[in-house]
Amino acid sequence: MSSPSASSSSISTLAPKRKTKKKHFVQQKVEVFRGSNPVLSVLIWGVNHSMNDLSQVPVPVMLLPDDFRANTKIKVTNHLFNKENLPRQFKFKEYCPQVFRNLRERFGIEDPDYQVSLARSPPVNDEEGEAMGLLLLSYDRTLVVKEISSEEVEEIHNILSEYHQHVVTCHGSTLLPQFLAMYRVTVEGEDTYLVVMRNMFSHSLHVHRKYDLKGSLVSREASFKEKVKELPTFKDVDFMNSMQKIYVSPEEKQRLMDKLNRDIEFLVHMRIMDYSLLLGIHDVERAEREEDEEDMESSYEDEEEEENDLTPALHSTSPEGIAGYMNSLKPLGPGEFDPYVDVYGIHCAAGAPQREVYFMGLIDVLTQYDTKKKAAHAAKTVKHGTGAEISTVHPEQYAKRFREFITKIFA
Repeated sequence: MSSPSASSSSISTLAPKRKTKKKHFVQQKVEVFRGSNPVLSVLIWGVNHSMNDLSQVPVPVMLLPDDFRANTKIKVTNHLFNKENLPRQFKFKEYCPQVFRNLRERFGIEDPDYQVSLARSPPVNDEEGEAMGLLLLSYDRTLVVKEISSEEVEEIHNILSEYHQHVVTCHGSTLLPQFLAMYRVTVEGEDTYLVVMRNMFSHSLHVHRKYDLKGSLVSREASFKEKVKELPTFKDVDFMNSMQKIYVSPEEKQRLMDKLNRDIEFLVHMRIMDYSLLLGIHDVERAEREEDEEDMESSYEDEEEEENDLTPALHSTSPEGIAGYMNSLKPLGPGEFDPYVDVYGIHCAAGAPQREVYFMGLIDVLTQYDTKKKAAHAAKTVKHGTGAEISTVHPEQYAKRFREFITKIFA
């Protein structure tokens, strides 16, 4: 997928500090959101409306071909109710509702939890997901909401049937993006297309280093501008220069490579190329130090925060979203995560040089090897030579090189 367009900057809110309690987390976002984000306002309204409607529709015994092109839409004109929060005119469209409901089920996400995670409080920007082309994160950090182009909507439609069959065949165990829903929001005549996916990074563990790996060394180094960011997205050359390795057990490596090989075969079959492995690394010891420092800085505020605790009122109904309210009340220990929520996470092997947690998944899986890519391949071959490790190659060659590179990242 391509990175979000410049319009993404208009859909932003102030992200709270990580240590801020949930009561402040929710209050800040609602306050900023209500005044300035009509697209998000309609998205949340539309998600609640469509999910409530869908809950009244029986689950089909099996999906039919028409389900992969179906949609639901609603147009609201000159409404007066809730006009402080919603534009007077808007349209909301949900693509293939029965298909995505089935996918959510196969990925272990119940619709009420999905609805709460996405619509209880507006999503926020988050730097950790930039490599995924991230636009927004759900308030509980379990879902990614990404703006896409109308062409990408069509590309998802083109692969959706085969993608669904792949998910069925592998029983939801995949490194591919977990597509959970796709919407179109229309405000003041302008269409915004959004796809919702599971967050590949953890909803609870901070990522300290991240890489976007394609298996190519040509023009695959982070720029100076990128490297000075608080959390840069490094690339293949940076990975090799840093002597970075992934330390997992032989059993975990085998499970991961089995998933990867199945997914790559699917991508080759769909003539898809130019995808990446998104790798996020959580440094457990660094996280422990940061937590100790933050605890010392914030300890004097605890008494005041307890006096203003609004959490019970905000969380008085069930369900509590994908991550779960009890999860937020009783955080796991350092370096621990819930594998049913953070499905892309892997613990490092016992005896590894560093205590780390890895999050790995495939991103940018909508680029098909069409005429433009063939022309780009020819141009890069002329520039860099026939033997150069350029990224624009045909799907079979891309898959072979990608698989070989990923195999070598493990210690």
